[in-house]
Amino acid sequence: MQEINRIIGWIALALATGLAHAGNQLEEKMSDSVRAALHKAISDQSAPFLAFATPADARTWLDAMSHKLERRMPDKALREDFLVTVHYEAKRAGLDPQLVLGLIQVESAFRKYAVSTAGARGLMQVMPFWVKVIGGNDDNLFHLRTNLRFGCVILRHYIDIEKGDLYRALGRYNGSLGQPEYPNMVLAAWKQWDFSPAAPGVIKTKN
Repeated sequence: MQEINRIIGWIALALATGLAHAGNQLEEKMSDSVRAALHKAISDQSAPFLAFATPADARTWLDAMSHKLERRMPDKALREDFLVTVHYEAKRAGLDPQLVLGLIQVESAFRKYAVSTAGARGLMQVMPFWVKVIGGNDDNLFHLRTNLRFGCVILRHYIDIEKGDLYRALGRYNGSLGQPEYPNMVLAAWKQWDFSPAAPGVIKTKN
C-alpha cells in the first residue's frame, strides 16, 4: 500500500505541476538489419497530415486537442502545427497520438528545448547517441519534426522488442526498465488526452 501511494503521489505531482520526468534511453547493441530498418524509418520526409476519414473528423480532433493544449502552448499556429506533426508521426509509427502527447507531457512538459541531466533533448527527450546510430549528421533533435520522428520510431522499436508490452517498452524509453513510476505516469497522462468524438459537428473534450 505504501508503494502504491508513493506512485500515485508521483503521478499527481507530475500531472499537476507539469514536472518533466525525462530519463535516459540506453544505447544497446543491435543488428545491422535493425539499424538499417530504423534508419529507413527515420529518413522519409513526406509532408505531415492528419489521417482521418474526412476533413471534418480531422478538424474535430485538432480542435479538441488544441483546447487541451492551449494553456501550455498559447500560439494557435504553433500549437496546431505541433499537433498535426504529432498525429502524423505517431500514426506513421503505429502509435496512438494521445499516448505520444502523454509521453511528451511527462518527458518534457511540452518544452521544445528541454535538456535532461543525462543529455536527452527536446520534446520527446531523445538521447543524442540515436543520431549517430540511425540518423544523419544534419539531424537536429531540437527541431520539432526531427524530435518527434526519432521519439516515435524509438518507442515503436521498444514496443517491438517487448513484443507489444507497452509497460516495459515505456520503461526502456525512460531507461528505467522494471521500475513502475515512469510507465504509470505516462499511462495516467495518456488518459488526460483521451479523445471521444461526439456526434458530427460537435466537439467533445475531457478535461
